[in-house]
Amino acid sequence: MTNFHTMSTNTDSQQFENMHEEQLPVPKHKLHDWTHFAGLYAAEHVAATEFVIGATFVALGAKTMDIILGLLIGNILAVLSWTLITSPIAVDTRLSLYTYLNKIGGDSMSKLYNWANVLIFTVISAAMVTVSATAVRFAFDIPAQLDWYPTNIWFVMIVLAVGAFVVFVAIYGFNAVSEFSGICAPWLFTMFTCGAIVLLPALSLDVLGKTLPGGWADLVSIGNQSIWTGVNSEGQPGIGLIEVIGFGWAANSITHFGLIDMALLRFAKKKSYGLATSTGMLFGHYIAWIAAGIMGAGAAVILGKSIVELDPGDVAYYALGWSGFVIVIVAGWTTAITNLYRAGLAAQAIFSHVSLRKTTIAVGTAMVIIACFPFVFSQILPLLTYAGLIVVPVGAIVFAEHQLFPKIGYTRYWSKFQDYAHSSPAVLSWVSGLAFGFGLNALDIMSFYYLFIPTWFFTIIVYTLLAGKYGAKKQYPEAEAKERAYNENVELYQQELAASEPVLVRDTSAFSKVLSFLAYAALVITLILAGNVLFGSQDESTYFSNRETFYFYGFICTVLYFVLAYWVMKRGKGVNAK
Repeated sequence: MTNFHTMSTNTDSQQFENMHEEQLPVPKHKLHDWTHFAGLYAAEHVAATEFVIGATFVALGAKTMDIILGLLIGNILAVLSWTLITSPIAVDTRLSLYTYLNKIGGDSMSKLYNWANVLIFTVISAAMVTVSATAVRFAFDIPAQLDWYPTNIWFVMIVLAVGAFVVFVAIYGFNAVSEFSGICAPWLFTMFTCGAIVLLPALSLDVLGKTLPGGWADLVSIGNQSIWTGVNSEGQPGIGLIEVIGFGWAANSITHFGLIDMALLRFAKKKSYGLATSTGMLFGHYIAWIAAGIMGAGAAVILGKSIVELDPGDVAYYALGWSGFVIVIVAGWTTAITNLYRAGLAAQAIFSHVSLRKTTIAVGTAMVIIACFPFVFSQILPLLTYAGLIVVPVGAIVFAEHQLFPKIGYTRYWSKFQDYAHSSPAVLSWVSGLAFGFGLNALDIMSFYYLFIPTWFFTIIVYTLLAGKYGAKKQYPEAEAKERAYNENVELYQQELAASEPVLVRDTSAFSKVLSFLAYAALVITLILAGNVLFGSQDESTYFSNRETFYFYGFICTVLYFVLAYWVMKRGKGVNAK
């Protein structure tokens, strides 16, 4: 009996060893605490596109109080969506959506869907690289790229260099992405805040005739007259509170209602870590979008142009000086890296015999080529909104199968238990959801920002009805027993791997603590310098002088922060205790 068990275990182990890590649930010893996700989401959602979105709210004609209240409500709804919809499924399965969908929809459905995701996330990553390149373009006085194709060879070379770094980080997987994001997040928060503080006096001078707003009423007056005026770019009344809430909620529907972020949250120790997305939503999108509007309006006043005529490089430079170039590059990198990681996972789910590193290199190469064409950046917002409508129906299918079916007596994974190569209900429900969502958009019977909600519920209803007719109502006791045995064997195999891995002891030395203190002190000094621009500028000439001081010493603090933070991260990786 013992020999049979040993032989069976060895056979199972060999089976798992021949599988790539991404095809198996995340093992317990590789789970992360909430700080990883706080840093990851903070860095990803303080992106270079925030400069574009800040200008978009101005162009759409939002009002100041609608922005302040609407974005708060919308981003809270987004956090709750991750916490209540995405995180529970990710933690239960420990699989990415790309892998989990194969158990539900079969090979045909999952490959079709994964190809769509490869395309979507490769193009999003390319857009972020293009945005980063605009900052370098500005620094080297390379002409703005206004056509759909590149018109300057040096711009192409910059894109290649920026894109190569993105691919380099992404190929090292989740840990590398998380570490890079963890370093960048505190600095990104600081710089977006500083940028708004530094350019607020320019707006105040233009609207009120003084450098320092007298209070809340003055701030609202500046917003209403110079930033969020309530009039769109065509001179018509703009969007209201409901649309702003919808914008904030729908901006990431692809990742929460669409369940794409199962790829990230599968590493979470607890389902409640979905709340860590609040660093990206409330501090990132909320504060960054408002700060980007202030920075854009301030730069427009200085340059004598409309905010919608400026690119991120223009805005960032006049807000932050040389640190502005860095923020556009870094903000573009952090979002591009995370999305390229997602694209690599989707590609690896299609070509399961190829490693994640190789698929990431392949899609990364395509990303760099696409990034050379500036049109991807100019069309990023339509891409994100339509991508949400494409992905949300699939998220609804997975939600129904995982969460709803056990509650109504249906069998989870019924299609897999019938050995179907593809699930007709899944394919038909996806197509129906697409027709429904885009049909609502064509009929224009409701705000575009909310289309993902009725589309999600519609797809759940259609899939549940179809799955019931095709076999989800039946019981499959033998297949379910095999599924449980398989999961148990996976867990045993991963326990064996965990036992053989070295134990790492984190560095907690006094020297590392001093380095960490100095790194954060550099950020505090940067904030103090920005505060001096706002509160220490009695007149226009003093303001210009203080702003130049901030540009110079703020850049020195930026360099110091990244050197010290990287040093702390390298020392904190741990040493082998065995």
